[in-house]
Amino acid sequence: MTSDFPAGNYRFIPAVFQYSGGVAANPGFEIERVRFDKWLPLAEGFAQIAKYIEAAGRSLTSFCACELRSPAAFTDEGFRNFNLHYVKTLSEWGVYDGSTNPVARSNVCPEIDPPAEPSFYAFSFTRPSKGAAPSFVIAGSGESQEGNASYAERTVRYRDVSPEGIAEKVRYVADVMERRMAELGFGWKDATDVQTYTIHDFHHVFAHALVRRGAARSGLTWHFARPPVIDLEYEMDCRRVMREIVI
Repeated sequence: MTSDFPAGNYRFIPAVFQYSGGVAANPGFEIERVRFDKWLPLAEGFAQIAKYIEAAGRSLTSFCACELRSPAAFTDEGFRNFNLHYVKTLSEWGVYDGSTNPVARSNVCPEIDPPAEPSFYAFSFTRPSKGAAPSFVIAGSGESQEGNASYAERTVRYRDVSPEGIAEKVRYVADVMERRMAELGFGWKDATDVQTYTIHDFHHVFAHALVRRGAARSGLTWHFARPPVIDLEYEMDCRRVMREIVI
């Protein structure tokens, strides 16, 4: 079941306090994705995002998704502390109300040449558009199952990076993407871009687990990066966005 965020002109899949499971623009609006040519540290990134959104004549509550890059994977506690810091700005913008966060997010750790501190790679916001095709952004997800247990307790094939372990992780994450898209009324046939994040070889499962189900209809962008929590090994996100720009 989705919830509406009228102040941002989008609906979202409720998830955890740091992010939602995904967002879709309401009728009469579309999602625009903006990627930074050079990663911007969190505070500078938020400032530039605010400037861009306001220059487009939109409220900061139209901020609906972002993609982050971090120096290295966090511990469970470290990840929670980072998220508590991250949502402070969303609270100031009127996006996060202290319990529910409508913003979809990916946060991964480049294996080579990572940033010195958590940084913005891209962000998305809604804007009015007559006759726009439906648009959505699905938040990144690794192979951790939902629940309140530790990541170690709910990770699929925990610490198993064998070919079989990687294959099961890929299938699980692709299933999560499908479920989230379905909640918003979409499927792989609608996605205009799919991204995957791992440092492990997944070629042996690529055709069956991804291509055959339609996940690579528009190709697949592979980022050589780790998910944001230690011992997670595979993550994906996807979107349907017609308007994208690099600044």
